[in-house]
Amino acid sequence: MSFLGVDASLTGRKWVGPGVEIERATEVLLQQTALPQALCQVLARRGVSAAEAEQFLAPSLRDLLPDPRSLRDMEKAATRFLGAVKSRQRIAVFADYDVDGGSSAALLLVWLRDMGCQATLYIPDRIDEGYGPNDEAMAALAAKHDLIICVDCGTLSHGPIAAAVGADVIVLDHHLGGETLPDAVAVVNPNRQDEDGALAHLCAAGVVFLMLVEAGRQLREAGTRGPDLMALLDLVALATVADVAPLIGVNRAFVRQGLRVMARRDRVGLAALADIARMDTAPASYHLGFLLGPRINAGGRIGQADLGARLLATNDPHEAAALAERLDTLNTERRDVENAVRAVALDQAEARGFDAPLVWASGAGWHPGVVGIVASRLKEASNRPSVVIGFEDGIGKGSGRSVSGIDLGAPIQRLAAEGLLIKGGGHKMAAGLTVAEDKLDAAMARLAELLEKQGAHLAGAADLRLDGMLMPAAATVELAEQIEQAGPFGAGAPAPRYVFADMQIRFAKRVGESHLKISFGDGGGGAGVKMDAIAFGAFDGPLGPALENHGGARFHLAGRLDINSWRGRQSVQLRLEDAAPA
Repeated sequence: MSFLGVDASLTGRKWVGPGVEIERATEVLLQQTALPQALCQVLARRGVSAAEAEQFLAPSLRDLLPDPRSLRDMEKAATRFLGAVKSRQRIAVFADYDVDGGSSAALLLVWLRDMGCQATLYIPDRIDEGYGPNDEAMAALAAKHDLIICVDCGTLSHGPIAAAVGADVIVLDHHLGGETLPDAVAVVNPNRQDEDGALAHLCAAGVVFLMLVEAGRQLREAGTRGPDLMALLDLVALATVADVAPLIGVNRAFVRQGLRVMARRDRVGLAALADIARMDTAPASYHLGFLLGPRINAGGRIGQADLGARLLATNDPHEAAALAERLDTLNTERRDVENAVRAVALDQAEARGFDAPLVWASGAGWHPGVVGIVASRLKEASNRPSVVIGFEDGIGKGSGRSVSGIDLGAPIQRLAAEGLLIKGGGHKMAAGLTVAEDKLDAAMARLAELLEKQGAHLAGAADLRLDGMLMPAAATVELAEQIEQAGPFGAGAPAPRYVFADMQIRFAKRVGESHLKISFGDGGGGAGVKMDAIAFGAFDGPLGPALENHGGARFHLAGRLDINSWRGRQSVQLRLEDAAPA
C-alpha cells in the first residue's frame, strides 16, 4: 500500500512508508530510549536495538576495526612491505586512476614519507593504457624497483605481474577475484574467491589502511613505532564515499572519524581543494561524494592521470594550490564533455527501451573518462543496470553501473571468460569492460541474458522509500543534528526521507540552470511555520515546472533534512526529492 495514497508522484514514483515491523521496532525504541521519534525510525530501519543504540550512534574504530590478519596474505604483505622499508629498497606504487586508487596511493606515499622513504608513483593513462597493470609498465618499473605495490587493481593481472621480472609484487585490491590469482608475493583482497566475504564492503583504501595497521603491529612487536594512522583516515573516508562503498560496519567508523580528521584541514591538498570548491561548512559525506571526489577524479578522466594522487599526497601548499586549480578546471571541462555524451546516450538507450534487463548505449569518439558517469545517469533514469561504451578504432572501452540486488561484476567477468569481451571486471555495483566493435551486439545480448536471470527486468521505477512524516515546526537544527548521529549516510545506508504533508508553497524560484528553491508552510496566508527547500536538478524533469507553476495548489513534499549554514547562522532546509498533489 502506498504512503499517503501516492502511487505515482510528480516524478512517477510510488511512495512506500515504513512497514509494520519497522513501526513496531520504532515504538520499542521510543519506550526504551530517550531518543526522538524521527531518530528511532532511522535506527529501526537499520535494525538497531535499544541495547545497541548508544554504541551505534557513536561508532568507535577500536570496536569496529577487524583484525587485518583475518584477510588472506595480509601478514605476508605487511612483512614484505616492512622489509623493503627497513632495507631502503626501491618501492613503486601502481594505482588506479580514480579517487579510491589515488587515495590508496597517497596513504602509502604519506606513510612512507613519514618513515623517511620515497616511493615512485605510477598511474596508467586511461586512454593509452586503460585500467590496471600492463606488461610494458610493469616491466619498466621492475627494472628500476625491488617492490611494486598495486593498489585498487592487479587481482586479475596475471600477465603484467609475470612481466615484472626482478621485482616482488604485492596486490592490495577489492575488485572481484578470478578462479586463480596472479603470481605475487601477496594478494590481499576481501573479494578473492577464497575469502568469506565478511569484509567485501571495503574499498581499496580500506584494504591499504588495514595493511598499514598490520605493519604498525609488526613494528610495535619489533620495539619501534610507525606513523600516526588516525591522521590518515581522511583519505580512507574520501575513498570510501567516492567509491560508493556501503556505509556499514567499519566503513561507517572510517567515514565518521575521517570527516573529523578532514575538518582539521591538516592535509594541504584537501584543504586547497575544499577552498576552490567553495566548501564553507564542516565536511560531510555529501562533500566527499559530490564536491571533492569529482574534482579528484577529473585528472584520471580527461587530464593527467596522477594529478589526484599527487594532490592528496603533497605536503607543499604551493603545489597543492596549483594542483587543486588544475583539477577544478578539468572538472568543468569534464562536465561539458559528459553533458554532450549524456544527451545522445539517453536518447539511444530510451529508444532501445528502459524496460529491458540491461540499458546500454555506445558511440564513436565518446570519451572513456565520462562513460562511467553517463552509465550512472542511465541507471538513475531507468532503475536498471546500465553500460555505456565509447569506441575508437574499432575498440570500445565501457563502464557499467548496477542497481541494488543485481551483481554486474560477475556477469561481465564471465563475458570476458567466454571471449565476448577483450577484458572485463569489477564488483557488484560497478564494472569496466573492453569490447571489439564486431562483438558489441552479441556481448550486450549475452549480458542482458545473464542479468535477466538475476531479475534485473522486474523492477519498475524506483519506489521512494520514506521514514515518516514531519511538520515544519518539528524540523529543527537540533533534530537534524540528532539524525546525523545515525550517519554517515550514503551507499548501503540511505539518508532518512520525510514527508511534509499538505503544504502550501509560499515562494518558488528557479536557481541556476536546473535547480528550484521554494519556501513552504502548513498554514494559509502568513500563518504557520515556514521552511525552505532546495531541489537540485528539478528542471531536468517534471518536478521543477509543476512546483514553480503551482497555482496555489497544495502538495506533499518529500526529501531529506539538511542544515544550511549562511553567514554563521544555521537553519534547517529540505533537500526536496519528490512531490505529489495533496
